[in-house]
Amino acid sequence: MTGVIALGEEVAAMVEPAQITTENRMGLFLFGGVLMVLVGLGDPTMGVLYVPVGFFLKNRLHLTASELTVFKLWVAIPLFLSFAFGFARDRWSPFGRSDQGHMVLFGLLTAAAYVALAFLPPLYAVWALGLIVATALFQMVLGAGAGLISAIGQQNAMAGRMSVLLSICASVPILLASIVGGLLSDYLDGKGAISAARMLFLIAAGLMVAVAAVGAIRPKALFDAADERRSEHHFGADILRLVKHWPIYPVVIMQILWQFSPATGVVLQYHMTDALHGSDFQWGLWNAIFYGAFVPVYVGYGFLCQRLSLRVLLWAGFGLAVFQMSPLLFVHTAWGAIIAAAPMGMIGGVAQAALMDLAIRSCPAKLQGTMMLLITTSVYYVAQRFGDVFGAFIYDKHGGFMPTVWITSPSTP
Repeated sequence: MTGVIALGEEVAAMVEPAQITTENRMGLFLFGGVLMVLVGLGDPTMGVLYVPVGFFLKNRLHLTASELTVFKLWVAIPLFLSFAFGFARDRWSPFGRSDQGHMVLFGLLTAAAYVALAFLPPLYAVWALGLIVATALFQMVLGAGAGLISAIGQQNAMAGRMSVLLSICASVPILLASIVGGLLSDYLDGKGAISAARMLFLIAAGLMVAVAAVGAIRPKALFDAADERRSEHHFGADILRLVKHWPIYPVVIMQILWQFSPATGVVLQYHMTDALHGSDFQWGLWNAIFYGAFVPVYVGYGFLCQRLSLRVLLWAGFGLAVFQMSPLLFVHTAWGAIIAAAPMGMIGGVAQAALMDLAIRSCPAKLQGTMMLLITTSVYYVAQRFGDVFGAFIYDKHGGFMPTVWITSPSTP
């Protein structure tokens, strides 16, 4: 992976960089972090809805592991096509306000979709259709946030540090949402289905209103740090430019292999709660510890990326990540799985940050939203959801949990 992909941290980008001073750098990290954490918490698939919705479908609608993976496949349809929403972000500027317009408009529309779900009956078909719509609208918000942060990293030779910011802001919402979601799921389990669903979706709606509010405020330190001019190429020319941009292909292949994980997700949820007799809260706690354990490693990566080449960090990170699933082989209780979550997260931290670093450096000019949603959402969820389907098939029909762990480890690139 050499050539046009820059492997040092402080390498000049092809786009003329905006001026980032010491005074406004902290403001950039602060506002960028707040924005992306709010976006992550409002995510229909990995935010505050993640744990409660999964357990609502499992406990209230009595879905098996395989049936839950099918539901998640339906909801993931917009995720598989997320790169198209990123492409729209790169070419369209609502109200002439670029990413600010996307966040305000689609933040409010996503909130409206959640409000509608709050007052509709909690049925399989209703939730599937409603979450498909909410997920599609949310992709425009996510594309604006991720595209803005990656553009800042590219244009100011800060790819490694922006990778750290995006990675931390992807983990922190999952950490918070998993703890809150686990507690909320246990609390709502004693409530009526209608009141439980209503509370759940109204909380998510409030978070998306907060995202729209941050977009409306438009913090100067964040939005002025990137050249937000949209692509002036013809629609077809931009697509051809993306297809011919060879640096994206190694990143796509690595992401597919890295995120294909039959042993985690739905399979681990069912294994912990059914076989290991864990509670909803314990499953939420496992997610919180697992994703939270990435964060200190990401912080360390922020220093390493300024001292070591990306090539070294990629080899070291993925070499270590081969052993990420190993602790699950020695787990026999729900609390044992929770303890194992910490080393599992730390083992994968360098690999994840290095891959995000590589993705930012590989973005075609003025197609940052397309590239980042292609990698962080479309490819991510294709690998995750079909990993869930394959894992559930093995779990339900061919030997239970342990075979899925053995299958997962060799998939690390």
